[in-house]
Amino acid sequence: MPHILITNDDGVHSPGLLALAQALCDLGQVSILAPDRNWSVTGHNKTLHKPLRVWPVTLDDGSQALTTDGGPSDSVALAAMGVVDLPIDLVASGINTRPNLGDDITYSGTVAAAMEAAIFGIPAMAISQEEGEPRRWETAARAAAIIARKMLANGGMPKGTLLNVNVPNLPWDEIKGFEVTRLGQRRYHDELIVRHDPGGRPYYWIGGGPPSSVLEPGTDVHALAHGFISVTPLSLDMTHDAFLTTLRQWFEPSLTNP
Repeated sequence: MPHILITNDDGVHSPGLLALAQALCDLGQVSILAPDRNWSVTGHNKTLHKPLRVWPVTLDDGSQALTTDGGPSDSVALAAMGVVDLPIDLVASGINTRPNLGDDITYSGTVAAAMEAAIFGIPAMAISQEEGEPRRWETAARAAAIIARKMLANGGMPKGTLLNVNVPNLPWDEIKGFEVTRLGQRRYHDELIVRHDPGGRPYYWIGGGPPSSVLEPGTDVHALAHGFISVTPLSLDMTHDAFLTTLRQWFEPSLTNP
């Protein structure tokens, strides 16, 4: 029976995490180790400068979980290094409360947890859902179960690879299907907001409106906008292979004669 670790970046009591755990419990033994608070937009943050605490909690359905004062990456590392007794066959991170598309993956704690699993050589996926009310957690959870079953049945993932999944916030019967995609482009509309404290000293907020997307066919942003579940394979090897030859030319002959 496979052993599945559930984590997230929204905190252990997130309804998305509970929906994911309930959906995957039919596939094997499920363990939960997730942060005790929200760690959204923290990227691949790992705690090395202080000790980490882990303690048990009870979720809303009465099931048991572990939580930590560390972040999403810490949660996976702690579990993989022995806080969770059994070897881990699959890590599922989510369900995130908003999509992680295009460049969002560099900020996402949800994706960072799956990246940490890939570093440990564990097959992993990050699952995120489009905003909207009412929340259709059951749709993203059902999609995650289908993908997890395929990952387990097909022998895992290539080394250093993870799946980034984004699900429309729609009833299941309105989903158009699954689409295997590449990362798209997001345009951020950040704004620097300057305020002053009572002593007249400035402080800053990074604000602005929500990002917009370039709807290019074949990308995750295009698939989500058209009612498809996007499944994007990500690689830890971020080398720009096509640029290697040109870059070497910049340094010739200094590559051999520095």
